[in-house]
Amino acid sequence: MKPQLIVRLPNWIGDSLMALPTLERLAQQADLHLLGRPWAVELFSGHGWGILGVPRGLRAEARALRTLPACSELLLTHSLSTALSARLAGRRPFGFSRDWRGLLLSGALAWPENTHEARRYWSLGRLVDAELRLGLDWTGDPPPARLRLHADQVRAAEANLANAGVTAPFTVIAPLATGMVQGRPKQWPDFSELATRLHASGIRTVAIAPPGREPELAGLLPGAVILRGLPTGVFAAVMAQAARVIANDSGPMHLAAAVGTRTIGVFGVSDPRKTGAWGGDFAPVGGPEGWPTVDAVLNA
Repeated sequence: MKPQLIVRLPNWIGDSLMALPTLERLAQQADLHLLGRPWAVELFSGHGWGILGVPRGLRAEARALRTLPACSELLLTHSLSTALSARLAGRRPFGFSRDWRGLLLSGALAWPENTHEARRYWSLGRLVDAELRLGLDWTGDPPPARLRLHADQVRAAEANLANAGVTAPFTVIAPLATGMVQGRPKQWPDFSELATRLHASGIRTVAIAPPGREPELAGLLPGAVILRGLPTGVFAAVMAQAARVIANDSGPMHLAAAVGTRTIGVFGVSDPRKTGAWGGDFAPVGGPEGWPTVDAVLNA
């Protein structure tokens, strides 16, 4: 019987995908019980892992943890609250010693500076492997992130594209990005010019709108077909059928690369050496020194 391991997933899609190689490696010798945001249930449905949505509140998360059949919990989050929830549930948490939570951890690593997020998660896999004696190989870099799509997600993507009259080839543009880096927004300011030039050259463009943001996308991307209300996995399946995806440093960028589509990552404030898509046909353009030109993105 395989050892049982709870894994508290990161709270962001991109981070969860950068952790995917670590999850896949651990799953070779452990039964994984994942705890994550509601979108994680849909996102990883093709991998066959048990996934429980995280309820809101520290004590509610602790109650959810008590329903899972494992004592050890790998924390891919970095917050004090997730370590405290694990202790309240009687679990043995392992993770990075950050945000004053070191005393709560049964096994801890110092935060690795100046490295890619995928390598950070890989080091945590090595840590919990030693605890559970899994005997896995953690030498070298993690393999590329590869997201497995469920057949239902692929069928839903095909139906949405057909209903919108979209046929191959097409380019997906993902211009939205949340969060700031040192007070600067992560969204490239030239997506409208990019969309205009692609449309003028006869290239079909598609965008997927989060709830309530359809008008914003329609105004931002002239000529694009806007698909609405797609679950995360169906979003990924649409991008798997695209000729290429052009995106900010965001969840969609990581999704596109993880399903094997040519992905152009547009950077202007964050560093692709730390948060770029891990593996796949991925081309970062720009970096923390500044945004790229439209020509640079089109030629990538």
